Amino acid sequence: MQRWHTLLPMDTTQAETVLELTPEEEKQLLQVARQALETAVRTGVADETWVPPIEVSERLMADGASFVTLHIDGALRGCVGSAVAHRPLVLDVAHNAMRAALFDPRFEPVQPDELPHIEIEISILTPLKLLEYRDAEDLLAQLRPHVDGVMIIGGFHRALLLPQTWELIPEPAEFMAALCRKAGLPPDAYLEGDLDVYTFQVHTICEE
Repeated sequence: MQRWHTLLPMDTTQAETVLELTPEEEKQLLQVARQALETAVRTGVADETWVPPIEVSERLMADGASFVTLHIDGALRGCVGSAVAHRPLVLDVAHNAMRAALFDPRFEPVQPDELPHIEIEISILTPLKLLEYRDAEDLLAQLRPHVDGVMIIGGFHRALLLPQTWELIPEPAEFMAALCRKAGLPPDAYLEGDLDVYTFQVHTICEE
C-alpha cells in the first residue's frame, strides 16, 4: 500500500549513532534536570526562559532531543520529551523536566513534598529513521525489542514509545497495538500498513 510520508527532520547518516557522554556530562545533565524540576514544582511555572545556573560542556550545548521521565518508588510520575532536536540538548532536558512535572496530562502536577522521592531518568534520542516496510508482518519483523523506540504518524494522530517500554510490552504486535492506542487510533491500525513508522535509539541516564 502506498504511504504518503510525513516530512520530519531526519539525518539518516546519524541514525543508530547513540550519543556517548562522559560521566561528568551525564552528571551535568542530571543536575540541570533536578534544578529545573525543583524550580518548576516550587513556582508552579514551566519558565521557557529559565537558564541552567551551571556551566556545561560544548557538546551539551549542541541541539539534541530528549525525554525526561519521573518515577516515585518505580512508578511512573510523568514523562515529556522531544522527538526531534530543535534546541540545545541541555535546555531541552531542562524544559522537558519542567513539563514532565507540571504538564503530563496523565497525572496531577508534582507537589513540593514529592520532590525528595522523585527519581529522574533522561533519554537522549538518536535522529528518527523512517522505517520502510511492505506490510504489517514485515513491520513487526523489523522492530528490535529493547533496542528501538518507535514513533508512528497517521494523519493527525501520532505517538511515541521509548525503548524502555519493551520491558512492559515485550511482544512487537502488542507494542504496536499500545502505540496505536496512545495515538488515539484503533489498536489494529498498524495492520493496514499505511502508518509512517520511525525508529530511534536512546542513551539513558538515571539518578543513583
